Amino acid sequence: MSVSDNVARRMAEGSWIRRMFEEGAMLKKRYGEEHVFDLSIGNPVMEPPPEFDRELKRLVESPKPGMHRYMENAGYAETRAAVAAQLSQETGIKFTMDDIVMTCGAAGGLNVVLKTILNPGDEVIIFAPYFAEFANYIDNHGGVTVVVATDEQFVPRLDLLEAAISSKTKGVIINSPNNPTGVVYSWDFVRQLGSLLGKKEAEYGTQIYLISDEAYRKIIYDGLNYPPVFHHHRNSIAVSSHSKDLALPGERIGYIAVHPACSGREELVNGLVFCNRILGFVNAPALMQRVVRNLQHVTVSVAQYQRKRDFLYTHLIEMGYSVVKPQGAFYMFPKSPLEDDVAFVSELRQWHVLTVPGLGFGMSGYFRLSYCVDDRTLEGSLSGFKEAAQKFKLC
Repeated sequence: MSVSDNVARRMAEGSWIRRMFEEGAMLKKRYGEEHVFDLSIGNPVMEPPPEFDRELKRLVESPKPGMHRYMENAGYAETRAAVAAQLSQETGIKFTMDDIVMTCGAAGGLNVVLKTILNPGDEVIIFAPYFAEFANYIDNHGGVTVVVATDEQFVPRLDLLEAAISSKTKGVIINSPNNPTGVVYSWDFVRQLGSLLGKKEAEYGTQIYLISDEAYRKIIYDGLNYPPVFHHHRNSIAVSSHSKDLALPGERIGYIAVHPACSGREELVNGLVFCNRILGFVNAPALMQRVVRNLQHVTVSVAQYQRKRDFLYTHLIEMGYSVVKPQGAFYMFPKSPLEDDVAFVSELRQWHVLTVPGLGFGMSGYFRLSYCVDDRTLEGSLSGFKEAAQKFKLC
């Protein structure tokens, strides 16, 4: 066999998101793009805000000598300082550039964090439904994935988390706003989570990192506020990305932020910088670091995403689907009319509507759809959803 047994197994399990995206590409070739309604992948159709174009144009038209060369593996000092200043303003906690490492997106950042903190056999807890790559990232670095259930509103159950934490627990990953559900964890939940982790650290005499995947942190609806994890657990690490808030998924630019009061912070940050290099990232893209330096306060139009959410949510509810209303990000996770969510997703394909089965996120019986698409796709998908609702007697 040309690949390892582990890789072969994980390839067979595959990414349902990517699988459906590729199937969508085939359907579009066969039936024409205008007849296929692909809600399978979180690839924003929204263009970056105008501030991005202006900053990029300024840099390209007035290049500085050496602007495309290597820099410190942690990233440009000026960019890290700008990220730290924005985080300080948002949280009221004093961050400095020494708390920040620029990365190749949040995915790169998570791999850097896990490579840095994990010994073989260390456990990392995630909550179902979860972004499917979390388990792969943990496996990449010799960790063991422990999955804990959420409640009916997709909020992690702290009683189950407490039972799952052991002396081998090295980290807990949370993702809010959540992919695939769009749920935003409340201030009270994050406070209780931090309290629980502190209690377990004292019980086992260990350090348990709260790793917050914040790729969608700035895409929040209905006037809700984002509760920073830093207020509630000092051993916190936030991993963020500009893929969504600036609509730059293909540019792979993000960062890691370590709580300034984290135990062993200097050694941890040095480890992150080292792993950023040895994993082959070397450094975050130079040009994008320069561009986002002055855009830390800028975000795409959240109002447009909220309008799309309201449109799709209202129609699905009217058709009889059971949906927890998203509070952020740009996904919904409706309950499948069939117990077999893979079968239901297959049914939707006959009307050229592409979604992703909940199985791909560790929770069967649901399906995920992404509404970061153009209005034509959202509107065109409604007939397929309605046909399915009628076939399975939802309405």
